[in-house]
Amino acid sequence: MTVILPYSPKYIAVFNLAFTDVCGSTAMVPKLLDTFLFSRQFISYNQCLASLFFIFLFLNMQSFNLTILSYDRLVAICRPLRYHMMVTYRSMFQLTCAAWAFAVFLVLLAVCLITRLSFCGSLVINSYFCDHGPLYRLAAPCSDVVPNKVMAYLISVFLFLPMVFIISSYICITHALFTITLAMKTCTSHLILVAIFYLPINFTYFLHSIIPTNARIINLSLTSVLPPMLNPIIYVLKTEEFKESAKKLLRKRGGQRAVAPVQST
Repeated sequence: MTVILPYSPKYIAVFNLAFTDVCGSTAMVPKLLDTFLFSRQFISYNQCLASLFFIFLFLNMQSFNLTILSYDRLVAICRPLRYHMMVTYRSMFQLTCAAWAFAVFLVLLAVCLITRLSFCGSLVINSYFCDHGPLYRLAAPCSDVVPNKVMAYLISVFLFLPMVFIISSYICITHALFTITLAMKTCTSHLILVAIFYLPINFTYFLHSIIPTNARIINLSLTSVLPPMLNPIIYVLKTEEFKESAKKLLRKRGGQRAVAPVQST
């Protein structure tokens, strides 16, 4: 017996994006509120490493999820006849699992390299969370931090490589627009998600030398909190399934109001 699932395979990536958004906010926001509202700026070494692991894990997974959704739109518009062959439930599960495995390996390696360092100077982290760069720089006077610098570059590369793929995919999609009308309509929600995720991060890191430290911390704090809140809302409101369900609900309620009760004499 064949079981037909009611939703497109892309919703595996959409659900995964929503899941990582919730987990990322859970890893970030409680300590952020504790720091800014109650001025509790102390954290233990083990808690710092755990915070570093989970925040960077979910940050990378958000980037990978946007890449998977970009792949879905690329195939849907540039190879529409092969879409149901290339984008299947199996392929989306494989891409998602591969992204999780790679993200866990990359971030776990970065955390393990931190544990080999000795901190003999200041223990004040110049960030709003246990950030990888400010953390390993504290050990620079008394430890070899070259492996950590290499790891920092790798994390940055694998955080921004998906952005390069997304830009390239939309170049192909734009080229396809000349032959496929209204194709961009199906991509607006994904473009909005990409913009609110990557633009603030790029703006902050590329202009970090001229942005005051407090302004950079506030900007990155909002960047860590607002996009995960907006992602599910934007993607749900822009889906055809949601629009059709909303129309059916409105028609049903309109029909019920149109029927007047019969008065018995």
